[in-house]
Amino acid sequence: MLTLVIVTVFVALLFDFLNGMNDAANSIATIVSTRVLSPRLAVLWAAFFNFFAVGIGLVFGFKVAGMIGKGIVDPDTVNAVFILSALLGAVFWTWICTRLGLPISVSHALVGGLIGTAIAQASGFSTLMPRGILLIGLFIVVAPVMGGILGYIFMIAVMWMFRKARPRKVNDWFRKLQLLSAAFYSLGHGLNDAQKTMGIITVLLFSTGYLEKWFGFAEFQVTWQVAVASSLAISLGTMAGGWRVIKTLGMRMTKLRPVHGFCAETAAATLILISTLGGIPVSTTHVITGSIIGVGSVTSFSAVRWGVALRIVGAWILTIPGTALVSMGMWYVLKLLPIQG
Repeated sequence: MLTLVIVTVFVALLFDFLNGMNDAANSIATIVSTRVLSPRLAVLWAAFFNFFAVGIGLVFGFKVAGMIGKGIVDPDTVNAVFILSALLGAVFWTWICTRLGLPISVSHALVGGLIGTAIAQASGFSTLMPRGILLIGLFIVVAPVMGGILGYIFMIAVMWMFRKARPRKVNDWFRKLQLLSAAFYSLGHGLNDAQKTMGIITVLLFSTGYLEKWFGFAEFQVTWQVAVASSLAISLGTMAGGWRVIKTLGMRMTKLRPVHGFCAETAAATLILISTLGGIPVSTTHVITGSIIGVGSVTSFSAVRWGVALRIVGAWILTIPGTALVSMGMWYVLKLLPIQG
């Protein structure tokens, strides 16, 4: 049992690494495409603030981790094989989409993995938590729309405030300000996304009894060790950088200048932090993509390459059912092996 738990924790951290790798585009696509920082410096900048976010979580709590760990599947029905199946499905889907340059919601890949495994294990929907799943499903639509609206509003407000300034001076100002907006976004990204892995590791330790045995907690609670390990893994993934995804999000969808990048990042970070404080595991990918589209459409609706945007949305729609199917297959395969959950 202990070996299986350790292997599953390792796979969870691998998933977290791939999360950071795919979502590196969210954090640095705008700052790279506007040439404020080189790609290598940009991923280091983003990774630092991804990791720094763990300090905020330790002070204000990990509500998103609680939603992932207790709000999707009944934690009393979970075991190590269950978690491993869900993670393997999410890892497979995330790796494939990263290779294809698609900025998917890695969070929803994990949710899909949990749902698919729960259906396979119970041969039905009895162990699923409808309220949590409906809330996450709602934000698949709400997150990009709100990101687009906020990005549009921020861009209009900035254009009005600087309407009398010379374009070159505005560009110089926002090249500096975009460093702050990228840091703000990376902080929000690390705070929301790393918690999803914290939640999955914690429910694994809780369901197998190791949370109490190792850390002395009889109830579901994220320990500082799990929090730091998860934040470190996602930060290392960000440093590795999913370069094809960065190119898709930052260069193919619309043309950005520093002022656009600042508005998109600030709008997205604001929405992500509000969602995190509310305990909602929102897709940071959905939010920043919506924000970039909102900012780009201010200049011209045709400035957005809608073909690329629709391809991204297609990947979003397929993520939960696709990962659910893969994880169901993983569960059936693992049940044939001589391992115990």
